[in-house]
Amino acid sequence: MTADDQGAAAVDPKNLVVSVLKACQLMECFTREKPNLTLTDLTAATGMNKTTVHRLASTLIRAGWLTRGDGATYRLTMRPFRVGAVALAELSLRGEAVPFLRGLADRFGDTAYLMIPGQEGAVCVDMVQGNNPVRVNTVGVGTVLPYHTAAGPVVMLAFSAELRERWLARTLDQYTSNTLVDAQTLTDHLDKVVRDGYAISEEDYLYGVGAVAAPVFDAQDEIAATLSLGGVNDGFRGSRLLEIIEAVTSSARELSARLGH
Repeated sequence: MTADDQGAAAVDPKNLVVSVLKACQLMECFTREKPNLTLTDLTAATGMNKTTVHRLASTLIRAGWLTRGDGATYRLTMRPFRVGAVALAELSLRGEAVPFLRGLADRFGDTAYLMIPGQEGAVCVDMVQGNNPVRVNTVGVGTVLPYHTAAGPVVMLAFSAELRERWLARTLDQYTSNTLVDAQTLTDHLDKVVRDGYAISEEDYLYGVGAVAAPVFDAQDEIAATLSLGGVNDGFRGSRLLEIIEAVTSSARELSARLGH
């Protein structure tokens, strides 16, 4: 029995709220492979009756944790991922990444980011700000970015066949005039990112903001995260851009090695 199991067993049953436990069970049915579930799917997965599942799902929708998906389905909202980012930030990945984030931020003065794949986009789980007096404060820990914009999310989309299949099947939102929303144009760009080993963002999510990101792979050869450096777009040009690309990609390769890649 693990410490968590022992802790759960020690809780007085009179202090438990059964409906909350059932709601948690319902939320845990959603996975990356099955992001959209019907009432029948949830009933079969939990063993609860349809009336109970429907009431729980309606309550979670009201609370902002679930929403209606395509057809008669349910899916998670951004809220669980923002809360989960707090826990994810304590994973070993974050501990291993901190020296690289600090190194990039200290060297270039911009903001270094660590992002991981989430259900509805790339989740920022850590960041280190440099000493550049002009900063981009739109993205912080817990922010979820759409996969077809910004350097980090685009890298994840490029290196994940599962994400590509799912994300390119939807209608893509246009954030700036530089956002790629045509599926074929975006696919060609993603293929180039794979060939290059990094992505450059030029005002495709926020005007005036540029970034460079590279993939971080785990021991299973799958993309686990991205390292990126972002700041004022004018600072991501010329010879400085080449230096940033070299620094970000080499940092990502070394972090991947530490993760067993």
